[in-house]
Amino acid sequence: MAGFVKGPAYFIPWEYGSGRFWILTGQEVNGLTEERVIVLASASPRRRELLGQIGIIPEIIPSTLEEKITTDRPEEVVKELSLQKAADVAARCMEGTIVIGADTVVAAEGRILGKPGSHEEAERMIALLAGKTHQVYTGVTLIVCGREGGIRKTFAEKTDVHVYPMTEEEIHAYAFSEEPMDKAGAYGIQGKFASYIKGIDGDYNNVVGLPVGRVYQEIKGLCSSLNA
Repeated sequence: MAGFVKGPAYFIPWEYGSGRFWILTGQEVNGLTEERVIVLASASPRRRELLGQIGIIPEIIPSTLEEKITTDRPEEVVKELSLQKAADVAARCMEGTIVIGADTVVAAEGRILGKPGSHEEAERMIALLAGKTHQVYTGVTLIVCGREGGIRKTFAEKTDVHVYPMTEEEIHAYAFSEEPMDKAGAYGIQGKFASYIKGIDGDYNNVVGLPVGRVYQEIKGLCSSLNA
């Protein structure tokens, strides 16, 4: 790779499925490009799938930290929680590892909706969303592990989601299926609930659980700045 032509950063799997990638930033590092490990601080299969779509197969190390929320603003909540998750995992990773932490919530009618604890709670959440517009916020924190906490970047994306009116029977049937139980706001836009989505304004992948386009751009920027 010596003499690699200067250009944008991109990823080449070092060993497929290992979470290790050559980060090609167009900058030589001792005559070679970098090798970095990418870790997802989440057990979410949807986030892993989304990263896989852009060629990143991360190592999975879920955060075990007890989450603490100090604000009632949804955008700040997801940023705060994504930072907590990423920092918890980064403390256990080798220097140079890139850790991705993320958190998603739904905001509707002045309420923040996380994952339902029961089918009954899911039914109440879906009833709140039916026939209205709500917002989905995903916060992301990227940490390049190193001394003194490493290099950090935290941001949040918002997507407006418009839902068709639903009958009581439709709400009940969906809420008592298994689909809502591990999802913020009690629905999966990529699943059966797609039948009730009128439209969105913003990033679709953000609603699924991770705005991977922006994640890619931010990782690229972090790697480029490290080599500047």
